[in-house]
Amino acid sequence: MSYRAPTRPLPSSVYRRRRLFVLLGLLAAIVVVVLIIFRPGVDPQPAGAPQTPSPSASVATPGAQPAESPAPDDGPPACTDDQVDLRAVTDKTEYAEGELPRLSWTLANTGTDPCMIDVGTKAQVFTVTSGSDTIWTSTDCQSDGSDTPYVLPAGGGAPVTSSPLEWDRTRSTAGTCEGDRPAVPAGGSSYHFSVTVGGFRAAESAQFLLD
Repeated sequence: MSYRAPTRPLPSSVYRRRRLFVLLGLLAAIVVVVLIIFRPGVDPQPAGAPQTPSPSASVATPGAQPAESPAPDDGPPACTDDQVDLRAVTDKTEYAEGELPRLSWTLANTGTDPCMIDVGTKAQVFTVTSGSDTIWTSTDCQSDGSDTPYVLPAGGGAPVTSSPLEWDRTRSTAGTCEGDRPAVPAGGSSYHFSVTVGGFRAAESAQFLLD
């Protein structure tokens, strides 16, 4: 017959440590499940939900892909001349040899009520001139475009800013869409960039130099 020594009860501290390990393991499992369900850094907005441009968001520029447009009848009335503050913008006032000017615009509503304006590629015209000579126009070789009605918030807050369009320093005409275009004079030559958006023309052009 074998003899089995009696088992002594373990100290209470051992049981407390065991219960602590079990609780920590359970807590870690819960954290893992939560991280799987609610993934950090992932936009909780469901796929396909409409995106509303913020005042600082970029909107379509010539050559951009057409965007889905809201129905004009669902928004406020069309903008008027006394509401629209449109400005032509260049990223620099002087460009070194071979450096391409980046052309864009800002748009703000100085009125007291929101208004609707078309900022689609069909409604935008970028023009570069030198004196009375029209050098380049963005619509010369534009094959198609989009209509993008946009609700312009009231109050003259942070303006809507377009994404920039690089001008390749060439002269354009409707008949020069295929092949190479002639480069424009540089060496300190002065040019002016003007813009029209939604039927509204910027009051002033943006002057710049090409070295």
